[in-house]
Amino acid sequence: MDSARKTQVSLQPTAFKGRGSASYVPGRYAVTTAHGEDDGWGSVYVDDGTSARPETQVTEETARSIISRNDSPDIAFGQSINPYRGCEHGCVYCFARPSHAYLELSPGLDFETRLFAKVNAAERLQNELARPGYRCAPIALGINTDSYQPIERRFRITRGVMEVLDACSHPFSLITKNASIVRDVELLASMAKRGLVSVYFSVTTLDNQLSAKMEPRASAPHSRLKAMRTLAEAGVPVGVMVAPTIPMINDGELEHILAAAHEAGARAAGYVVLRLPHELKQVWREWLQLHYPDRAAHVMSLIQQMSGGKDYDSRFGQRMRGEGPFAQLIAQRFQKAWRRHGFGRLPALDTSRFVAPRKPTPQLELF
Repeated sequence: MDSARKTQVSLQPTAFKGRGSASYVPGRYAVTTAHGEDDGWGSVYVDDGTSARPETQVTEETARSIISRNDSPDIAFGQSINPYRGCEHGCVYCFARPSHAYLELSPGLDFETRLFAKVNAAERLQNELARPGYRCAPIALGINTDSYQPIERRFRITRGVMEVLDACSHPFSLITKNASIVRDVELLASMAKRGLVSVYFSVTTLDNQLSAKMEPRASAPHSRLKAMRTLAEAGVPVGVMVAPTIPMINDGELEHILAAAHEAGARAAGYVVLRLPHELKQVWREWLQLHYPDRAAHVMSLIQQMSGGKDYDSRFGQRMRGEGPFAQLIAQRFQKAWRRHGFGRLPALDTSRFVAPRKPTPQLELF
């Protein structure tokens, strides 16, 4: 780690304004880690609001490939695109945080401050779709990152990717916490008329104060609902994901979120319980102790009850829904509210319209 990073390592986790994580939790592949040692003069950090706040750094990178594929039996999509690595939204519960460990960076503060923009994403996508062996299947846009996180306003990588998909009539879905998606409402509406797109909004809470602590740079809950309504009125199929559902933190809002989302135009709904893979366990525990020390032990006890006595159960199927009485109660409450509001499924995306783009060649580019 460089010296600037070392000066930001706290003796105790510290809540930074606008950040979800409280420290540079070491990644599991880190070669070296830094630990602050106070020399008696308070030189490691000052807990008076004047301590340095980690700034967002964005590195432009050239991706060698852009479509990721998976065969997990409990995931509904087979291929996805992530225009960025890391996510400035800073959601403390994000299951993708541990992916930053592959970069020898912290799944804690680095995940939300050390970002990477795949500036050639649209070009790579066009090349990959033009391959003779490519078979069209819906693409999920933004899974390990939010495609509409704040830096999208500057880089417009998501917009470029969608324009490629639009040009060749390739279907895709996306999920976001950012109301800035309304920037592209006309493009989304045009593709929706051809059955090429569906959008899910992740709404974790309707409480602005909780949202500011838990997902500090995501759009406020009411802004997401407003964006949901805008897209629905434009003819874009929209759904809502109450994800993650966390015992004693936001699970009490489950029915209220579903009601608000349905009123805003959502016609499909789902939920996922909190997942704590790898380093996320420490990130989450630090956050709990900082913001809810009075109930931290109870929250973790319920999480472990849903995870076979562990912080996290990675088994397919179990990892999304949990097990035990509390998990069953959440499932029953969700199903009851789902039926009461008349939620269903969003229309299937149409793969029959796909026309492979022309692969650029030096000779053809002369004309």
